[in-house]
This record gives sequence, C-alpha cells and structure tokens, in this order.
Amino acid sequence: MASGKREKFDNPVVEWIDSRLPVFTLMQKEYGVFPTPKNFNYFWNFGAIAMVMLVTMIITGVVLAMQYTAHADLAFESVQRIMRDVNYGWMLRYLHMNGASFFFIAVYIHIFRGMYYGSYKQPRELLWILGVLIFLLMMATAFLGYTLPWSQMGGWGATVITNLFSAIPGIGDTLVTFLWGGFSVDNPTLKRFFALHFLLPFVIFAVVFLHVWALHITGSNNPLGVEPKTKKDTIPFHPYYTVKDTFGLLVFLMLYVLVSFFLPYIFAHPDHFVEYNPMQTPAHIVPEWYFLPFYAILRAITFDIGIPFTDIVFIEAKLGGVLAMFGAVGVLFILPWLDTHPVRSARFRPLYRLSLIALVAAVFGLGYVGAQAAEGIWVILGQLLTGYYFLFFFVIVPVLSRIEKATPVPESINAAVLEKKKKKA
Repeated sequence: MASGKREKFDNPVVEWIDSRLPVFTLMQKEYGVFPTPKNFNYFWNFGAIAMVMLVTMIITGVVLAMQYTAHADLAFESVQRIMRDVNYGWMLRYLHMNGASFFFIAVYIHIFRGMYYGSYKQPRELLWILGVLIFLLMMATAFLGYTLPWSQMGGWGATVITNLFSAIPGIGDTLVTFLWGGFSVDNPTLKRFFALHFLLPFVIFAVVFLHVWALHITGSNNPLGVEPKTKKDTIPFHPYYTVKDTFGLLVFLMLYVLVSFFLPYIFAHPDHFVEYNPMQTPAHIVPEWYFLPFYAILRAITFDIGIPFTDIVFIEAKLGGVLAMFGAVGVLFILPWLDTHPVRSARFRPLYRLSLIALVAAVFGLGYVGAQAAEGIWVILGQLLTGYYFLFFFVIVPVLSRIEKATPVPESINAAVLEKKKKKA
C-alpha cells in the first residue's frame, strides 16, 4: 500500500529501513525541513534543554532504582550504599539530584518565555495546556522523589504534604489514609511513592510527545508574535536551529555538570542527611527550592473565609491554603482565556510587560518567604505577594486585555529582521 511521498536516502541501511518504516522521512520532515520563524532568540532553546533533562532524569533514575531498596528500614542505608559502594553511584545520584533542579530551571524559563511572548494564545491553547500538565506532573514526580531517601526532611515532608489532603471536606481523612497505606507515614507509603516516582516520568514523556505533536501542528510562536505569512519569514529547522539549540544545550549542561561535581549539595538541606525519625520533628520543614513559592502561598492563608462578624465559615484556613496552592498552578490552565488581547508579544505591550516583570519579582519573593519561618513579617509579606500573584491573573491581565493600546507591530517577520539588520549596519 502506498504511504505518500518518501525521502530517498544515500545510505543503503537507512534507505532499507525507511522503505519499510519511514521513520527517517518523518524525522526529516519534522526536524529537518520543518519551517520555523527566522527570528528565534535563545529563549527558544529551553524546550529542547528541558527534553534532554527529562531523558537524563529517566536514565539516571532507572539505574539508581536498580540499587535502591524501597523499605522504611533499609531505604536510607541503601542510599548511603549507592554513594559509597556502587561503582559511580555517587555520580549518578548527584546527576539525578541536581538534575531535578536544572530541569525545573529550564521549565520555569520555558514558562516565562511562553507568558512573555504570548505563546498560549490562539491557536496554541492546547499546546499551552499540555505544557502546564507536564509542569504539574513534574511537581508530583519531584515531590515523590523528595521522600525516597527517607531522611528527616523527606519523611516529614511527606507527612506534612499528604496531611494537606485531610482538609478536603468529606473524603479528606479517607484520602490521606489511602495515600499513606495505613494510619501513618510508614513502609507502605514509601513503597507506593517509589512506584509512582518510577512510573510518572514515563507519563511525562508521553505528554511531552503530545506537546511536541501539537507544536508541529500549530507551528512555533516567535518573539514578535506575528504568524509567518510567506517563505521569507521562515527557515528550515536544520541546520539553523539544531546548531543554535546544541550551543545553548552545551552551555546549560556545562553549568549542570559543574554544579553536580563541585557543588552537589548547594540545593540540599542538612536534614536530608539524617535518617527519618517519626518521633522527632525537624525545627523547620522546607521543601525543595522549586516548591518554595507555592509553599509560601499555602502558608499565606492564615484566616477562615466566611461571613464577617459571624461564626459562619465557608472555607477554613487550612483548606483555603490548599486551594490557593493548587490554584496558583491551576490558573495557568485558563490563562489563554484570561488574556484576550489581540497582540501576543509583550514587546509591544508595555503595561503587560511591567506587570509580568512584577509577577516574576513576586514569585522570587515568595520563594524567599517560603524558606523562612512562618511568623512575623514573613507571613504578612507572603500574603501581599500572594495577593499580587492572583491579582495579576484575575484582574490585571483581563483589564489590560481590554484597555491596553499596543505599540505598532511589524507587518512580517522578514520585514522586522531586515529592519534590525539595517539598524546594525
């Protein structure tokens, strides 16, 4: 049966395989001659970087799983054995441990790029939603991995975070018991957390496949936010962006390797090196740095929500914190419908650009607040920054969509590129 036009390859082995299963033709079409806007900047490298980090995490994770023992009495010692007795076990653990941080760095920059250049707008809404889903799955996977060393920070982190679900009316306590596999964080908890931590990266990989598929259907956005109109607006992905992505990837990997080999514990808390003791609570439970903004949002809700000056309460403080924390991620799913401004790129929307920069500053501020004790000025500051976070999405973005006047947008990508070259000349 004919399957359409197919590329002819000079290599006889490649040609033999492709004539029976046209994978090389597919790769050539999707990553060779695939037309991409000619004005990409280095922010567009982080999609490829994130994919490489995902593969790195899967490979190192699978090898570590061969040596790890998912048992409450043996997990901590098995990690020490990996570090001391397994050939290159220390290297694999450092790469996996710090790989999580660098994976989140790449994804956070990727999300910022999407928000700055309006990559969530029509026709890329589903592409954006799949990206947010990947982020949510990453957070779940990272939390589960955080508990596996069965350290003081990991074990108590599991206790605190799973206890949050008890705030859900009606089913909360039942859900917590199900997550624990009993009536406390113990061996059944560790076993199911390990199983899920091993499984979820492959689910992420499947969603990444859909994400890339959606990208190749709608095409890439670009710094101008202007859709390509003619062939002059685009160039083939290879060799132009394969070279650019490779350069950016090498720089990123160089930093990743430097940290993994020379500063491996820069992101680690000292209580990660003490075995979990359910009878001794750490003085200050702190999640990994990439969770700190959401942890600060969780702690910012210290008040019940109800009718003022009465005893009627609709949402207790604990449930309000949980809803705010999950809502901070959930709001990203509906961003394409909150921002209806016809211009995509923040380059031409000065008010939106300033508001987005303030949001980034607020997220960094929340990260710092999340690392502090929940008392005094830090609670107030966390509430103010949390207020701005939600104000940005539910008030500022919709209002600016209606009232903001954008500066003139170039007629085409090619015209903007040529104009830039003239100015440099």
